[in-house]
Amino acid sequence: MPTTLSMFKSLWPQLTLAAILDIVIVAVVIYELLLIVRGTRAAHVLAGIFTILLIYGFSRLLGLGLLHYLLSLVMPYMAIAVIVLFQSEIRRTLARIGRRRLLGRALQRRESSEDILLAVQRLSQDRTGALIVLERDIGLRTFIESGVPLDAAVSRDLLLTVFHKDTPLHDGAVIIQKDRLAAAACFLPLSMNPAISAKLGTRHRAAIGITEETDCLSIIVSEETGRVSLAVGGELESDLTPEELGQRIAQHFADDGVRREKRRPEPAATPAPDTAEVPKTSES
Repeated sequence: MPTTLSMFKSLWPQLTLAAILDIVIVAVVIYELLLIVRGTRAAHVLAGIFTILLIYGFSRLLGLGLLHYLLSLVMPYMAIAVIVLFQSEIRRTLARIGRRRLLGRALQRRESSEDILLAVQRLSQDRTGALIVLERDIGLRTFIESGVPLDAAVSRDLLLTVFHKDTPLHDGAVIIQKDRLAAAACFLPLSMNPAISAKLGTRHRAAIGITEETDCLSIIVSEETGRVSLAVGGELESDLTPEELGQRIAQHFADDGVRREKRRPEPAATPAPDTAEVPKTSES
């Protein structure tokens, strides 16, 4: 006859190396998922789904037959609803996983950085609105095809000419691909993050939106104030000096694009209104 101690030991889970590894992996996955949905619409949707699951469980425990029956009709379609509602978050997560470097290979600083910085400095002084997107690992071909193809060497004069108010190409984004100015007047998706300040203009929302879907870097010059901002990973850093902007570009293309310098004290919600800017976007 088994003793009480042996029965207790049989019920107690064995803490093995595989069990510890399993717990750590699950914890990391849950943490990454929370980081992805934090501060987005997905967080509210996820809370709603979790509430429905709780109601479904309580209806079964409390014997609420009609409610339990109605919810049981909905539950089989919950997986499809999650895929539809979280399609952008799922796409962004898969893109992040796909761009991880197994060997930690660093990217060299772009040769065109100096020309970009000189152009941005002049655009800021003249208060000329601009949006420059620097491609990294994830290709931007879809957005390049939405604009006017140029395939030209990046230079200060070319960028100043493109964003001049009297040129037909100034209204939109410039995409730089492998030290080449691939296209101008490109359509970009607007960010729908509710945490973004309503004071931000369309140009800033487009800059944030493209970095939410890809690992690119967006440089924004406000037409209203001349402030220079930078968007990476769906986050905006505003009021940068040319030196700080150069450091951010170098660091973004030297690391894995995730570890960045400590942000300045000024939050992203403080930029002055940029309502005068109406660049092209993918939404009507």
